[in-house]
Amino acid sequence: MPMDANAAVLYEVNKPLVIEDVEVLEPGPHEVRVRWAANGVCHSDLHVMTGDYPHPLPVVLGHEAAGVVEKIGAGVESVKPGDHVCSSYIPSCGKCWYCIGGQPTMCALRDKPRWFMLDGTSRFRKNGQPLHHFLQVSGYATHSVLLEESVIPIRKDAPLDLACLVSCGVLAGAGPVFNRAKVPPGASVAVFGCGGVGLNTIQAARMVGAGKIIAVDVNPQKLTWAEEFGATHVVDASKEDPVARVQAIGGIGGVDFAFEVVGTQKTIEQALASTHRGGMCVIVGVSPAGTRLSVDPGMLLQQRVLTGSSFGAGHQRTDVPLLIDLFMAGKYQLKELVSRRLPLKELNHAFDLMKQGEVKRSVIVYE
Repeated sequence: MPMDANAAVLYEVNKPLVIEDVEVLEPGPHEVRVRWAANGVCHSDLHVMTGDYPHPLPVVLGHEAAGVVEKIGAGVESVKPGDHVCSSYIPSCGKCWYCIGGQPTMCALRDKPRWFMLDGTSRFRKNGQPLHHFLQVSGYATHSVLLEESVIPIRKDAPLDLACLVSCGVLAGAGPVFNRAKVPPGASVAVFGCGGVGLNTIQAARMVGAGKIIAVDVNPQKLTWAEEFGATHVVDASKEDPVARVQAIGGIGGVDFAFEVVGTQKTIEQALASTHRGGMCVIVGVSPAGTRLSVDPGMLLQQRVLTGSSFGAGHQRTDVPLLIDLFMAGKYQLKELVSRRLPLKELNHAFDLMKQGEVKRSVIVYE
């Protein structure tokens, strides 16, 4: 039978989210209903709210979630009721060319419209009308129905209000260091953007033993946080030329690796320019639709590599549990990432805090 859930629904861009009761339908074959415990407040949702990331409306947002499986549809084999799970905003089928080839974050299921389930319908209703899903997760709701491929089983002793962070910001930030760039010990690293994702890039660089870790931001508070997470140098881009400063600190014309965690044309071009010949720039930040770059081909002829990372560029079904294991062993900082915990009814305020740069990460917690 359908059930009621409390959810945050976006009806119009640049308008507040509406917190209201919605109807959640039964999970279909190979689908899972989850009772969410917590969902991190991420900038990707804000892109939809502002129209920078066009999306069909109305939509139940949220994609950085952790909770407990309540019910499974026919044919589900990987989880059962009572299991603790994190959401995977990129599903991994394990069967397509990408998954078999070791690139599950590029899974062919990404080619399907991800505002509905695979059968082209929604599991949310309001007054008899369908509501769109967001990335087939919709974590800003007390309950949601997901693809089996979109839930990742995790250990039951991990606190869900922290584990949720790993399902987006933590893996998206740390994964590029471990998986895409494969930063070796002693390497020099620059991180452009020190918010909730960039702090994980810094933390991961520290974990692998990077030599110089240069944090770049325009917010002094974020630079202070960056030092707490392992930055050896900070550059206030509002006061000095970040490219020249990073090049000077890195030596030999720049750094070995630059990670861009903002998503603007300016910061991407700055990050690439801060690398030396043969260096690598990894784009992590999500850019507004229509963003274009202006790159001198000569920089690439000098064997610089400009690449990107999606959801950590690794194997999300193993990377998420691994990062949680590292946290539980005292080897990874999750508690320190959370600045505020708020109920769902204060979600609009949580986004205001993010826009003002006052939080590392806020977490929406459900009773």
